[in-house]
Amino acid sequence: MVASTGERRSGRPPYAAQRQQILLQTLRSAGRIDVTDMADRLSVSTETIRKDLSELERQGLLHRVHGGAVAVEDLSFEPAVAARTEYTEEKRRIARAALAEVPGEGAVLIDAGSTTACLAELMPGDRDLSVFTSALTIAMTLATRPRLTVHTLGGRVRSRTFAEVDNWAVRALSEIRVDVAFLGTNGFTVEDGLRTPDESEATVKRLMLGAARRRVLLADHSKAGHISLYKYGDLSEIDLLITDTGLSDADVRRFEDVGVEVKRA
Repeated sequence: MVASTGERRSGRPPYAAQRQQILLQTLRSAGRIDVTDMADRLSVSTETIRKDLSELERQGLLHRVHGGAVAVEDLSFEPAVAARTEYTEEKRRIARAALAEVPGEGAVLIDAGSTTACLAELMPGDRDLSVFTSALTIAMTLATRPRLTVHTLGGRVRSRTFAEVDNWAVRALSEIRVDVAFLGTNGFTVEDGLRTPDESEATVKRLMLGAARRRVLLADHSKAGHISLYKYGDLSEIDLLITDTGLSDADVRRFEDVGVEVKRA
């Protein structure tokens, strides 16, 4: 472990500068820092670690989150939709579970994202539904099903996610109300809410929350605890979280405590 400095070998806790160097080394190798874990490893109090993290955040070297810290570059990193190949099977299970939330008639809204794209692939074509989406790729997937009436929101198309954003999309969302919105996210926590790296997508997602009678979040377990740059809503605004079995029981209880129903597929 990187904590094996002279101070650690002598059995004494490292000095502040040494601790902070160890914290940054841990962040680079592990991608995040857990306050309790680091306090135990360095034989100091959790409050000492929190003070170290506050100082490193002040220097712009990391970003504090509940229970620890993440790298600054992680907040704005956004892989292209086509490159999001992690947890593919989990996303398919989540999408299959989400089919139970698709109404027999009425209107639904489908957000841009890799898990919502899986839902679009499975979307039944045996019912009369109006489907609104911000993603051109999802619209193209659904357009071949004659009983579905597919609408895009309009606006500027982002090349990384193929999502429509800015004024036209905002105007469309101000005028519609749907039965169910199926939403995606880059990360979420109870404390920091629902997050995305792009400000324009955050604006659209925020309006999606207000445009639906029922809000269903589709997110694999890796998104829990992850922080992105922009908040677009509170977790308590979600009616149902559909995730996979990788989400811990402790996280399920924390999410349910703020009124979110959790289904693990």
